[in-house]
Amino acid sequence: MSEPIFDAPLKETCLYGRHVALGAKMSPFAGFMMPIQYDSITVEHIAVREKAGLFDVSHMGEIFVSGPDAERFVNHIFTNEIRGLAPGKILYGMMCYEDGGVVDDLLVYKGFAPERFLLVVNAANIEKDEEWIRRHASGYDCAVVNASEKWGQLAVQGPEAERIVSEVLGIGEAASLGFYTFSDIRYEGVRMIVSRTGYTGEDGFELYTSPEMTVSIWDKLIEAGVQPCGLGCRDTLRFEAGLPLYGDELSEKISPVVAGLSMFCKLDKEFIGRDALAAQKAEGTVEKLVGIEIEDRAVPRAGYPVELEDGSEVGVVTTGYHSISLDKSICFALVRSEYSALGTPLSIRIRKKVFPGKVVKKRFYQTNYKK
Repeated sequence: MSEPIFDAPLKETCLYGRHVALGAKMSPFAGFMMPIQYDSITVEHIAVREKAGLFDVSHMGEIFVSGPDAERFVNHIFTNEIRGLAPGKILYGMMCYEDGGVVDDLLVYKGFAPERFLLVVNAANIEKDEEWIRRHASGYDCAVVNASEKWGQLAVQGPEAERIVSEVLGIGEAASLGFYTFSDIRYEGVRMIVSRTGYTGEDGFELYTSPEMTVSIWDKLIEAGVQPCGLGCRDTLRFEAGLPLYGDELSEKISPVVAGLSMFCKLDKEFIGRDALAAQKAEGTVEKLVGIEIEDRAVPRAGYPVELEDGSEVGVVTTGYHSISLDKSICFALVRSEYSALGTPLSIRIRKKVFPGKVVKKRFYQTNYKK
């Protein structure tokens, strides 16, 4: 008889008790029990677009790489160019397999200490990423430390984020930060990394600190009236802003070139997967990720077929919503490259009905943020 298979127990972030106390709708996500919504996805989404919202993102992974070869090693596994990056700067990019498929997309923080980098990775990929990073670190003089369980993380997002972080929390450094930069500070005696980053398309900050301080800051912000937000509106917000989600718009089978993210892959340097991506750029790919706007309020969901007028299937939806900010039904879809040009008429089959649409830019919503 085979041994019974048990799923690993779900993890809880340091804020789990706060979510439950606020009556959040909880659901499994990336191995964690996470809040999906508190009020409604629409209310939370609008709060971020018009004022500010507070997210628990403590499920994300923090992996530190340090040592004499740290820069050379991180540059070897990361698609973007970090050589010469100034301390306090952040870059977005990917780690790729040799065939160009994506291990994960991530942020790399160049530390203020010499040869020290922070890699912020997706929650669902922490263990996989750590194993992959360690495997490729052989031969490099650097240390790899997965410190994910020692850090909590909050995101304050929206037009009022700067005021809230500066005034409510008293973090004066926040206002001076440019987009994709960070400060490494002491907050009430505890180490904190404050970065001007986010996943909503709005201005905002991400605060990395101890789990205990994360809870304290959460309480201060909730008491100040900041809207708590769940993963539901985090998805609608990032989607409207044209930001990919690993597993949907990037994966082992969906390369950065297919996803339209070649600008984050510096092909004039060496990195794992570089040759495969260069070949894709030169020769083209069978599929491309596009945005599609349909002429109806029907909602195109992931997995729905994309069709031509004659009913031929040419692709599949990866993410779709009726946009809260734009009041339009839109989606990302992987389609055959010959049908990826802007303005190309394409239809989405939603159960037994077909809804006409056209290819549009993937960044559906444009924020006014100019920092």
